[in-house]
Amino acid sequence: LERGGLGRALFSEVYPNPDELSLEKGLGVFRSGGHDGVVALGGGSALDLGKIIAFMSGQARPVWDFEDVDDWWARADSEGIAPIIAIPTTAGTGSEVGRAGILTNSVDHVKKIIFHPKMLPSVVICDPELTLGLPPMITAGTGMDAFIHSFEAYCSPLYHPMSQGIALEGMKLVKDNLLQAYQDGGDVVARANMMSAAAMGAVAFQKGLGCVHALSHPLGAVYDTPHGMTNAIALPYVMQFNRPAIESRVERLAAYLDIEGGFDGFYAWVVAFSEKLGVPKKMSKLGVDKSQLDLLAQMAVDDPSAGGNPIPLTVTITRELYDQII
Repeated sequence: LERGGLGRALFSEVYPNPDELSLEKGLGVFRSGGHDGVVALGGGSALDLGKIIAFMSGQARPVWDFEDVDDWWARADSEGIAPIIAIPTTAGTGSEVGRAGILTNSVDHVKKIIFHPKMLPSVVICDPELTLGLPPMITAGTGMDAFIHSFEAYCSPLYHPMSQGIALEGMKLVKDNLLQAYQDGGDVVARANMMSAAAMGAVAFQKGLGCVHALSHPLGAVYDTPHGMTNAIALPYVMQFNRPAIESRVERLAAYLDIEGGFDGFYAWVVAFSEKLGVPKKMSKLGVDKSQLDLLAQMAVDDPSAGGNPIPLTVTITRELYDQII
């Protein structure tokens, strides 16, 4: 940026599951420097926070007034949104192609989706060489996040045929490339394909997400667990719970991915694939305990992702699922 005549300004106080306190610090740097845009470089947390900083840079209302509820986004001054360039360094969230960012409320520990159409980055630079140094466990967690974005979108009962097709090919790219990227972090072809899969997953979940994310978001907010790995642990449990509503659809998915055995074969593949990637079987391995099951269960039902699940979620259901996965 400096060589390009744009000066130098850096804000790097970004942590997993960023909150409004991080946002305020970032806005302070942006406004005090008189800047006119944001280059968001990093993983999902950095991209989300950078996008929200750009969005909030010219707003007079609190950030929570722009939660993805009804048409709250229309409250924003669209002229006060700075342009965004997104440069992902992981292959997971797909935030670089999204119109929203997730921010944790530091008071009630609830993750909120902040949405506006102009939060979509103006320019995206997906360079797989930026992911070559990604540690294996982060490669696994972010890669499974990309897979689950596509899987939950594919299983969502909502109508969006284009997203349905994108989800299928996104899952195929993960199946064919994630393990290779995990085992050989220097394979630039596998890394490039995973970057494509991440972007495709984020496009696909316009169709909706589901119970995996509804369970994962509260755990990230309360226990600060890594999002992708949290999703990966929850996936097999949610698949079995949703089976009555998704079995025929998963059978078609298995056939497309050349996995034999219908639903059971696909489930066995997911379990084996996760084991090869070092995914734990229980959330307790991420520091989660069962002391707040009632709180988590209610938060999961209230999460926006819950509405896309093929089977309606209740507090009783989510509490039972948490009891299984922790």
